[in-house]
Amino acid sequence: MRENRAKRKLERGEAVVCLSGNNSTDMIDQLGPLGFDAIWLEGEHGPVDYGDIPDLTRACDLWGMTSVVRVNRNNEGIIYRTFDLGAQGIVVPHVNTEAEARAVVDAAKFHPAGRRGMYTSRQGYGVPDYFDRANDETLIVVLIEDIVAVENLAEILTVDHIDVFFVAPSDLAQSMGYLGGAGHPEVLATVDKALEQIVGAGRSAGTLVSDENVAHYLEIGARFVLTGWANWVASGGKAFQAQVEEAAGS
Repeated sequence: MRENRAKRKLERGEAVVCLSGNNSTDMIDQLGPLGFDAIWLEGEHGPVDYGDIPDLTRACDLWGMTSVVRVNRNNEGIIYRTFDLGAQGIVVPHVNTEAEARAVVDAAKFHPAGRRGMYTSRQGYGVPDYFDRANDETLIVVLIEDIVAVENLAEILTVDHIDVFFVAPSDLAQSMGYLGGAGHPEVLATVDKALEQIVGAGRSAGTLVSDENVAHYLEIGARFVLTGWANWVASGGKAFQAQVEEAAGS
């Protein structure tokens, strides 16, 4: 059975880097040699659908990267079907209460942790003891992305079997009345406070990062960091164009 790289690193207290913006197998293959821990497959705001998940997750498997699929809602059937098709991890949006967090676990884990529908995932083909081992290799990420979730965070953090409590700044900003204001000082302070509360409870915290702020979030204890590669392409492309223009004009 394939090891869940991101889950193992989190258990050791190590930082996990997850890349977003990867909704094609070719792109995953191109990124594979770079050594990132996980790939975020976008099924909430992006084009990833059930028919895409098997091949996308196979591409991640080839490079030993954990496939993490964000689904569009906290629904039992959606969650366990995503695992059945080969995902090693699930991201569930707008988890605002302890009960909603428990519902995620119920859908994602087999007995005794939960009540996931009995079916051998693609990850379990050829694994005779799959049902005994599956819970140890499935990653659960819940999104703390509404101010009500921050207010209920102490109760949400009591739910076992959740690997990452991920504080999402953009939706959080909107719920605080700052539409498009993820960089607002009050929002940033709320994100920091939530991350520190998660870490203080002995749980793994995650958030969205950039080149400019990743050191800060790692310093306050975040261990699951999500970033996109588009900005790297843009900055590299601009730098190359500048070199061409300078050389051509000399």
